Amino acid sequence: MTSTLDPATRADVGRVTGADHGRVTGADHGREPEDVAARLLDSAAALSYDPMSEVDWEAPLDPDHFGLNPEWSTLYGTPLWDEMTHEQRITLTRHEVASIMSTGIWFEMILQQMVLRDQYCGKYAESDFQFALTEIADECRHSLMFARACRTMGIEAYVPRRASRELGRLFKTIAVSEAAYGGILVAEEVLDVMQRDWMRGENVLPLVRTTSKIHVVEESRHMTFARAQMREHMVGTSALRRRSAALLIAVAARVIVSNMVSRDVYAAAGLDVDRAVRAAKANTHHHVMMRTSSQHLTAFLADCGLLTTPAAAIYRTVHML
Repeated sequence: MTSTLDPATRADVGRVTGADHGRVTGADHGREPEDVAARLLDSAAALSYDPMSEVDWEAPLDPDHFGLNPEWSTLYGTPLWDEMTHEQRITLTRHEVASIMSTGIWFEMILQQMVLRDQYCGKYAESDFQFALTEIADECRHSLMFARACRTMGIEAYVPRRASRELGRLFKTIAVSEAAYGGILVAEEVLDVMQRDWMRGENVLPLVRTTSKIHVVEESRHMTFARAQMREHMVGTSALRRRSAALLIAVAARVIVSNMVSRDVYAAAGLDVDRAVRAAKANTHHHVMMRTSSQHLTAFLADCGLLTTPAAAIYRTVHML
């Protein structure tokens, strides 16, 4: 089975959503959130996918294909990477992408709860409410897609550290308005940049390329919605609320990013885990990749007044700045 998500379809993303890489366009900047949501509903009706039929789940996995572009591996560019065999690199990248997918599932479950709470007893006839539920439906499909992708690669789920799981429970309980949508945007933006590379990687598993394409197309709408909601909620807010939201979003970002790649992926590749963790933490190449993937996010946060000095210090701990 061949996916219908071809390059021409990817080009349609900009045409249908009116968004550039999932970011609010100049036209959207001045629009009311209700107008943005109405346009996004039209986009969802025109360009949405069912991963269960779009992905060829039965195709054999080419043993020579990576799980993600090697350049995105946490060890790429280190002496340890140079020592690894080709087979170890293949195994490592497959486990890394499975870990990132698992983190995505974890946060998508948090996201769904926050969006449902935000729309509780909302105005059901309005586009805002209807797109919010459309987004939740998308996220359910994405989580199932990532879960099946991990299973197809023969990899069990990687779950965040216990402390992070508890912080996630706290965040989804206390985060509201701009803080909730800011946390959503963090997770979506960083993964979006990565997946735009993966879906074009000729040496990446077709399974990962296709699931990445689907996620990129549909998350572009979610990011546009989150940005519109954040701008609306930030109008007329006090300095104290702005600083508090900035700090909460930054803490959420640190928890998400620090859990993307589990230390257990190194054991799966037959590496000395402690040495691999040290190499990954000191990997300046990967630090640059993380800063690159965060540029649009941090620029937007700065524009909203949500990149305060304390928040910036937290972003630097995970190399997002």
